[in-house]
Amino acid sequence: MPDVPAVDAVSKLVVKGRAARTGYSRAAFGPAWADVDGNGCDTRDDVLRRDLDGERYRPGTQGCVVVSGTLHDPYTGSTIRFVRGEQTSQAVQIDHVVALSDAWQTGAQQWTPSLRQRFANDPRNLLAVDGPTNQAKGDGDAATWLPPRRAARCAYVARQVSVACGTGCG
Repeated sequence: MPDVPAVDAVSKLVVKGRAARTGYSRAAFGPAWADVDGNGCDTRDDVLRRDLDGERYRPGTQGCVVVSGTLHDPYTGSTIRFVRGEQTSQAVQIDHVVALSDAWQTGAQQWTPSLRQRFANDPRNLLAVDGPTNQAKGDGDAATWLPPRRAARCAYVARQVSVACGTGCG
């Protein structure tokens, strides 16, 4: 999917009504956190490697499995220590900037399964963020949810537009 600057893309957006959520399931977008780029690491760990500072890796995973690091959360401005574990991993979650349910309702139900899987794992649409804030967002779009940190809102909306147009504006 081509990377389209939001300022260029916004004029190409076609505004349509939302389709029903009927038929939506996370499974329609393929297995969660697939290795679509073929680098041997799942997408979640790729995003953690990209978005965390001071990350450490599980030995024997060729630098794939992130076990700890520090997130400077773009949505809240807070600093969060990430430690992989059943009770701790939820502190840092991977946000689909354009939520999969939102994508489904705005056209993804017409895509091929392959395109949906690539979209679900597209690093441009993924950000490591504060877990509770991501939970509060749910499957909202920019009309229904914005980051609590005002300074992050413009970049968030621009990223939504860029992601949406990267999958086909007009």
